Parts: sequence; structure tokens; C-alpha cells
Amino acid sequence: MTPPEAPVAGDIAKAADQPPAVSVCLTVIRKRPDFLKVAKGLRQSTPGFVLQAMRREDSGTSTETIRVGFTCSKKVGNAVARNRAKRRLREIARRVLPVSGQPGWDYVLIGRANVTADRDFAELQQDLHRALQRIHPAGS
Repeated sequence: MTPPEAPVAGDIAKAADQPPAVSVCLTVIRKRPDFLKVAKGLRQSTPGFVLQAMRREDSGTSTETIRVGFTCSKKVGNAVARNRAKRRLREIARRVLPVSGQPGWDYVLIGRANVTADRDFAELQQDLHRALQRIHPAGS
């Protein structure tokens, strides 16, 4: 008997767009000082959100991990709208960062008012891919 999460033969194509099961570990940034450090780093604006990134000068955290934080101000809307926007940002980060992000970096995704919660999900993913390509050019 196969586990319920195992892909069926027809689902293999669907599983191809998912990040690998064994990948770089994502850790969530939760402390304000860490958010403030990342705010001093690189910044890329996209139509769906703003991405901030900074290489970690490690203070005890593993360099194999990618740390990611999410924030939405009250400009995004009430608590329901902010939480919806953050859920969408969490999901695109889960799908894109293990593939396109770099270990030893911190990323913060900042939601935008009237856009993050309503923008097409595939476009949000493309926004993150493009922002990461601009932060980490192929030559570096």
C-alpha cells in the first residue's frame, strides 16, 4: 500500500512543479531586530510585493538555511486581508525559495495594499523568481 501523499502515475507532472522534498531548510524570521537587519540590505520591488534580502554574517544560525520573514502593514487592510496576503506570501516562498534562493541569506516579503491578496498566484510566483534573479545575478 502506498502512502496517501505518494504521487499516482498521472500526478507526476503535477509533482514536477513542487520543490524537492529534501531541500535547503527554510526558517522563519520572527524577531524584530532580524527584520530590521534585513531592511538594510538589498531591496527589489515587484508588482505583487517588496522583497528585501541580506547575506547573513552568521550569529549562531546555520549557513545552510534560508531564513524568510513576512509582513503586511495595516495599509494592506484589516486582519483578515493581512493574514490572507501573508498566507499567499508564505506559499510562494515555500515553493520558490528552496529552488531560487541562496543558503546563508535572509529574505523578507512585504505585502502590498490591494495587490498581494488579489494578484494571480502564478504571477506572484513569477514576481519572486524575477526579484531573486535580480538580487542573485547568474554571474555572482
